Amino acid sequence: MNYYELLFTTIITDDYQQDLLINELAEYGFDTFEEVDFGFKAYIPVDNFNKKTLDELLQPYHEMFTFSYEVNLIPQKNWNEVWESNFEPIQIKDQIYVRATFHQPKPEFKYEIVIDPKMAFGTGHHQTTSMMMDFMLEADMKDKTVLDMGCGTGILAILASKMGATSVTAIDYDEVCYDSTLENAPLNHIGNIIAICGSKDAIPDYEYDIILANINRNILMEQMDRYAQVLKPNGEIYFSGFYESPDMEIITTEAAKYGLKYISHKENKNWVSVRMGS
Repeated sequence: MNYYELLFTTIITDDYQQDLLINELAEYGFDTFEEVDFGFKAYIPVDNFNKKTLDELLQPYHEMFTFSYEVNLIPQKNWNEVWESNFEPIQIKDQIYVRATFHQPKPEFKYEIVIDPKMAFGTGHHQTTSMMMDFMLEADMKDKTVLDMGCGTGILAILASKMGATSVTAIDYDEVCYDSTLENAPLNHIGNIIAICGSKDAIPDYEYDIILANINRNILMEQMDRYAQVLKPNGEIYFSGFYESPDMEIITTEAAKYGLKYISHKENKNWVSVRMGS
């Protein structure tokens, strides 16, 4: 799969302005974002990109602040060079160390995760993924059944397994993410992850103690009913991939229709992760 990389140059007076723009791009279909000194980078599969449609969508934002963008094609064969040049190891609460295969190991960390993302997104650098891992450190994963929706590289599924989950089902509609999860699990000596390529229709008729869903607001809303069906009584679900305002209220209101109750949330640069229970 080929991707477009859009380099956005922004001149803003408040961080929320750029956050609004990024949120709009996420709703449009951009997979991931990387903040840089001049603004940010945004990535989208070539088949999902239409410049005319995007320009129409972004027109109102030109009235709010100044920005411009340029488009670069990233063929699949060049993707490794892109992420290797940008990927630095990350740490979460001195307990989780996420690194690539070419970084030196740090066995002093309780949970070391090795990720070879290739064209799949989810290295832990984005605020939504790091908040999900932060939440997981506070949860009891031991002997639990876990569903990881929108698994990307499989990073959350791998962490759940390392934290003692008995079985983990990792689902993503993107074949590259599915393949990436299959490759990353053995890199971490994990053998209890079941990877599935598909969407909510691919969720097995099985009950889960914990559901991890780090996607985006629209997909979460569309899949909410199925999550509720497969979540065990007294189970927990963790949502992420959306903004504090107005998304969190929209998500929690929709979840309440299916008996899911708000417990707590985390916020980082206006991105939010929410913990809910059945």
